[in-house]
Amino acid sequence: MMMTDTTFTRRALLGGVAVTALSLALPLSATQAFAQELPESQGDVDMAEVLKPGPLPEMVIGEENAPVTIVEYMSMTCPHCATFHNTTFDEIKTKYIDTGKARFIVREFPFDPRAAAAFMLARCNPAKPTEASTPAQYYPMVSMLMKQQQTWAAAEDGRAALLQMSKLAGFSQESFQACLTNQQLLDDVNATMKRGADEFGVSSTPTFLINGKRYAGALSVESMSALIDSLL
Repeated sequence: MMMTDTTFTRRALLGGVAVTALSLALPLSATQAFAQELPESQGDVDMAEVLKPGPLPEMVIGEENAPVTIVEYMSMTCPHCATFHNTTFDEIKTKYIDTGKARFIVREFPFDPRAAAAFMLARCNPAKPTEASTPAQYYPMVSMLMKQQQTWAAAEDGRAALLQMSKLAGFSQESFQACLTNQQLLDDVNATMKRGADEFGVSSTPTFLINGKRYAGALSVESMSALIDSLL
């Protein structure tokens, strides 16, 4: 999904803006598929700068001293991000994150108000929406929303659809409303997106910053495994 120059307001978040679906890429030939096992870098990034604290606390899973660091900029309404999280992420977590070989960080890069709202809900503690969620709360919420993306992202009433999803994660209507009217949190989500674009060249989702290189697109298990293995 390609970036547009925009930030989001609370009014837009609560208004249920529709998401634009993207067409799927054409199937790759066998030669192209083989070549993509080790994906091509889109450029260099300074990982020391990437890993400096940003507007929001980092949502990190994995060992701090892991040899490979993966930072994913994603949008919750991006179908390619859903493909990655639904088909690649769990296996990469098992093979590399849980074994101490890699650590993983998600950063918010919403392309529309509905995506920003979903990120805000992932960032809020359902029982105490004025408090930030932990990675142990954040990642399951992201996973649920990615798996159910078609249910809420393109729903006619986006607010009602997100409320229904949020209740499954323990939100009440009151805590849902409190989270989505947190102006500071919205500002920080917007600032996280702006930093990714301005400082690290992120213009589409998903974009991965991995050990000083930038990669665009929903990497397959095979491609990401080959890349991580090459860095170990």
